[in-house]
Amino acid sequence: MASLLEIPVAFATCSIGLTKHTLHEKIEAIAQSGFKGVEVSFPDIQSFGRRHLGFEIDDHDYTSLCKAATAVGELCRRHDLKVLVLQPFSNFEGWPKGSQERKDAFDRARGWIEIMTALGTGMLQVGSTDSPDITPDVDQLAGDLAELADLLAERGYRLAYENWCWATHAPTWKDVWDIVQRANRDNIGLCLDTFQTAGGEWGDPTTSSGKLENGLTEAELDDNYRKSLQELSITVPANRIYFLQISDAYRMAEPLSREPDESGLRPRGRWSHDYRPLPFDGGYLPIEEFVKAVLATGFRGWFSIEVFDGQFEQKYGDNLFKFAEKAMEGHCKLISS
Repeated sequence: MASLLEIPVAFATCSIGLTKHTLHEKIEAIAQSGFKGVEVSFPDIQSFGRRHLGFEIDDHDYTSLCKAATAVGELCRRHDLKVLVLQPFSNFEGWPKGSQERKDAFDRARGWIEIMTALGTGMLQVGSTDSPDITPDVDQLAGDLAELADLLAERGYRLAYENWCWATHAPTWKDVWDIVQRANRDNIGLCLDTFQTAGGEWGDPTTSSGKLENGLTEAELDDNYRKSLQELSITVPANRIYFLQISDAYRMAEPLSREPDESGLRPRGRWSHDYRPLPFDGGYLPIEEFVKAVLATGFRGWFSIEVFDGQFEQKYGDNLFKFAEKAMEGHCKLISS
């Protein structure tokens, strides 16, 4: 148990507070609640820069973004917080060769690498693409990630690839692990996530039960989930897991439509964006089993709280410290369960 208690814990800056809260306020609450690191989100760099530099920063204004990121990195270090990763880098892989989208993706990658340097982090989180327009060719997906990994390797940086459970061609942990192996780069590993696997392979926001149905009995669903976790625990080496994100999900009172919304976002994407509480804080997914499977690989690296709780204000008012302390309590309970 001693090794579990020594697991370092981070908090994603996008997962705490309301729009009125400053990044400085978030960082203070995270640090004072015992966390040792942060995932810094790109939107938080922009909002910090707006206050720090005095103007709105465009997504592609990398000079200004780097100035803001430098100050954010210094703020984190003053609070003894390691900047674990810059996130979320999305819709990167799978665009047709020679397309403007592919060129834009690599231009964006080069800009984000500059931000990483300014911020003082050596890891980039990449979510599996959810655009409907990308190729289903797994080897091309892997090739794109290999090219990105090579760009990162020039500075000694790593790429953490995460399955987003609403992604177009890589929604499961097994999908992204296959792509990581095909990419065949030493600096590509996995970002695993309790919500993305439990919410993709067991939960379903479009059913009244909150569970995958598809003609399965509950016993069959539970057995399929158990087998998936068992496979993960014996096939993924611990050193290829770069970090583990923690959150749960609310059962939807009214099931979501199975159709994408007006922006094209699929139902699990909508579920992810507003209905992901802390562990032991109102959710229902079997996340404890997933954590046990990850630990069974021998992984003892970073855990990170990444939640998106639309009920934050209702539950916690504007008390960042109460929320951060609740998150740490949930983490401790999770690793001891």
